Amino acid sequence: MALFRFGGGREPEPPPAPAAGEADQPRPGFLDRLKAGLAKTAKVLSTDVRDIFKREGRLVDEEFLEELRGALVRTDMGPAAAEAIVADVRERLRARVVDPEVVLDSIRTQLLARLKPAEAALAAAATGPTVILVTGVNGSGKTTSIAKLTRLFVRDGKRVILGAGDTFRAAAVEQLAMWAGRLGAEIVRGEPGCDPASVAHRAVTRALEGGFDVCIIDTAGRLQTQSNLMQELGKIRRVIAKQVPEAPHETLLVLDATAGQNALSQAKGFKEAAGCTGIVVAKLDGSARGGVIVPVAEQFGLPVKYVGVGETADDLEPFRPEEFLAALLEGSFAPAG
Repeated sequence: MALFRFGGGREPEPPPAPAAGEADQPRPGFLDRLKAGLAKTAKVLSTDVRDIFKREGRLVDEEFLEELRGALVRTDMGPAAAEAIVADVRERLRARVVDPEVVLDSIRTQLLARLKPAEAALAAAATGPTVILVTGVNGSGKTTSIAKLTRLFVRDGKRVILGAGDTFRAAAVEQLAMWAGRLGAEIVRGEPGCDPASVAHRAVTRALEGGFDVCIIDTAGRLQTQSNLMQELGKIRRVIAKQVPEAPHETLLVLDATAGQNALSQAKGFKEAAGCTGIVVAKLDGSARGGVIVPVAEQFGLPVKYVGVGETADDLEPFRPEEFLAALLEGSFAPAG
């Protein structure tokens, strides 16, 4: 199975026309947008760590370590990562007077060690269309994330077809159709309330017959506790696999960063029922809980494929731990070489 590396396709199609007044305004690079998206989390972390010091430096003792642990946990990075950072600071710096930069460097080193294994490119079919199934709970940002993913593929010169498998919500189908029209993708939809597996089947058939590069299939938002809907995901996967034996090549779970620790139970339920292969973390721009990426990646062994940091179609990029940490600790450290 191949991997998608964006940036090497055919000449990309032009982006949608900008809104009035935007044409002469340069668009910030993704790292700048990531920094803006993680600003709330970064403020909690950086401000809390600096507030622990209250002056030029501070003695590393147990009182200091407890305050540091509390600051880390507030970003929802989870107890395991927080304990590892505290243990590292205790071992290397105990009984020393240190400044914030030294502690922030420890945070970066420990988090990078945990997040680096979560970096993985999107799988691609060796031949024929790459089929991607997208799942998540209601309101997680699933449909918008599909639009952003479509934008990435179209920008890279790929032909994309969407399967509107959320057949129980007409609004979701219309939203997906609107994005397809804007982004130059084709869409397959069914009658309201029809079997989502039939829509998936038709979408994959059209992808095969039409020579499409990518087929992205939406699914109805569901809770990880709804066993009947989880079984429906299994049916969709079986139908797809009969048409393309290795498909779906990816099953992506969209998690809402604003859900914080609740995202962990979502990841567990979906990983088991839907066979998820990767995570898209949406709405990082609306949360002070961006650290939840750490325990999700650690506890469930699922790579974080993409992060979303805004509402436009361009606000999604592959997850890169170094960039994520640079944004999270903006201005607080000099990146390691």
